[in-house]
Amino acid sequence: MITAIDSNVLLDIFGADPVFGPRSARALRSCLSEGRLVACEAVWTEVASVFPSPVLAREAIERLAVEFSPIGQETALAAATAWKAYRARGGRRQRVAADFLIGAHARHQAERLLTRDRGFYRSYFAGLTVLDPAKS
Repeated sequence: MITAIDSNVLLDIFGADPVFGPRSARALRSCLSEGRLVACEAVWTEVASVFPSPVLAREAIERLAVEFSPIGQETALAAATAWKAYRARGGRRQRVAADFLIGAHARHQAERLLTRDRGFYRSYFAGLTVLDPAKS
């Protein structure tokens, strides 16, 4: 089982969020016990930005056994299609392209997504299994 991890889950853990941190950590461990954990470059970028250096970011992410999984061309095109649908439905810029890259990556290059942002991903990535650590 391959689980893609969203930025918010890793930021919950690294930021020691008092509410979501423990839940996200438990969910991440559960997913790891069932297979691989992956994150695309958008997640790595967002998470690494809170660390003092890229080296420390890499070490911390890898310590959680999260693998770097680059987005393929077809995945990027699927993200563009979802972004276009969002904008056509009146979607504002509060959603950025990175959200669509994360969703498409999970849908096309993993088997499920661990995120607290479940409603958005279910709306634009049909068939994607979404796990919410806040519900565990």
